[in-house]
Amino acid sequence: MLELYQFELSHYTEKVRLILDYKQLEYRKIEVTPGVGQIELMQKSGSRQVPVLKDGSTYVADSTEIALYLERKYPERPILPTDSLAKGQCLLIEEWADVSIGLKARKAFIGALNQNQNFRTSLLPANTPDLVKTAIGAIPGEVLEVLGTGVGFGGDAVKEAKKGLTQDLEALCLILQNQAYLTGDTPTLADFAVAGLSIYLKFPAGSYLNIPDPLKGKGIPGLADNITFEPFFAWRDRLYADFRRGSSLPPTGAAPTSISID
Repeated sequence: MLELYQFELSHYTEKVRLILDYKQLEYRKIEVTPGVGQIELMQKSGSRQVPVLKDGSTYVADSTEIALYLERKYPERPILPTDSLAKGQCLLIEEWADVSIGLKARKAFIGALNQNQNFRTSLLPANTPDLVKTAIGAIPGEVLEVLGTGVGFGGDAVKEAKKGLTQDLEALCLILQNQAYLTGDTPTLADFAVAGLSIYLKFPAGSYLNIPDPLKGKGIPGLADNITFEPFFAWRDRLYADFRRGSSLPPTGAAPTSISID
């Protein structure tokens, strides 16, 4: 069976999970412990970053490389168009999504974590000691913002990220006005990249991710609750309903804890 080394809340990992589910491939999720687990993963695969796919004795790192590997090795239910123009558009959108939505969504998501204590602590692994949870939750958002400034996640960076994401979502809504998917009538790598990378903007409402129930369907204020972007999230949710399998069992390793969200 295929094995996917992952962080449950990695949006790049979610992109791969969508593709695996669309191709109806069985796989086992292996949760990587930050730090020590990443060192072990490096020793096995040559990469510290998730996702990493293991297929027999073969390790493949990077979400795009995994997608292309799966397309070559398991061509049933293809995710790349055969038409050259559509294929080119698909690959361009996938690369754009990785860089634009992927990076900006992470910054905006961290900004939301900084400002919401319950949101922040709800995403900690279940085995996190209560003392650590309390300490993390008690850190003022202003302090986290100052700390984040030094690594590119300060208030100004978060505002710029949300501004860019607003433009991205507007463009996606326009593209999807008159067609079922981003490059035509069938789903492709472009759709799974955009849908998977958007989970930081608004978590899917169904049982697809191992997260506390109060977080499902919630997201970044100003984006997730903006009626202008409702067509995009409705499209994304239909894609999930059609192709994403529910997560009935938690991955091997730590899982998020539950906490009430105001």
